[in-house]
Amino acid sequence: MTSMTTDNYAVFGQPIKHSKSPKIHQLFAKQTGQVLDYRAEEVGADIFNTTANYFFAKGGKGLNCTVPLKELAYQFADQLTERAEFAKAVNTLALQKDGSILGDNTDGCGLVTDLTVNHQIKLKNTRLLILGAGGATRGIISPIMQQSPTQLVIANRTIAKAIGLAAEFQSLGDSIKGCGFEGLAGMQFDLILNATSASLSNELPPLPKNLLAENGCCYDLAYGNEPTAFVRWGIENNALKSVDGLGMLVEQAAEAFYIWRGIRPDTQAVINSFSL
Repeated sequence: MTSMTTDNYAVFGQPIKHSKSPKIHQLFAKQTGQVLDYRAEEVGADIFNTTANYFFAKGGKGLNCTVPLKELAYQFADQLTERAEFAKAVNTLALQKDGSILGDNTDGCGLVTDLTVNHQIKLKNTRLLILGAGGATRGIISPIMQQSPTQLVIANRTIAKAIGLAAEFQSLGDSIKGCGFEGLAGMQFDLILNATSASLSNELPPLPKNLLAENGCCYDLAYGNEPTAFVRWGIENNALKSVDGLGMLVEQAAEAFYIWRGIRPDTQAVINSFSL
């Protein structure tokens, strides 16, 4: 029996008006016979704690947190899953029966599923580059390393942040290195992941020529109604595949939905509904 009281969920972030999360969760709810309300709310870092506290005090059941809130959400949670603890970034907050808030990170498993299952892009024995060293990158390093790439380089505008992040995850393998964008000159990669927020303002990190290996692929964790600047860069640089993060968004949302509702929705039907 489905309860007829409507449970409230939301995604917090800045910017947020482009978010497809409300539609995704409405489709999941319809598909699985769940009664819930899910909204997108513009919330900046300065008011995150106050707004999140108010949301849960008002009876909210769960939150997704996106740019620039993932590291703040990590601090906000009362308890953490192992993958959130490892990432030190949280994209999913869930109210527990005892009133405490659980923090989880579904980004990494969402990304790996989208890459390997939906796009058939292999990660094993690949040279892999992640652009950016923020909360989004934190969430995906561990799940990516579990797929055994030969090399993982993190490049960031602030070099110290990239090097620091690589050092933090060194226990996963000494093939993890950090550098600045200019440090990429002369290197080549089979898969480049854009985890910077540059695409949200239609910009591109400064990338050297010949960065993408022959038959290499590009993947932007961001998404839009039009191809992002990075997806276009991939196409211009003859990527075998250059795709955005819509599938990752749906896959990580499905994992969050499962955490909240205990039921796993069919993601393919939802991904397909956006390409109609």
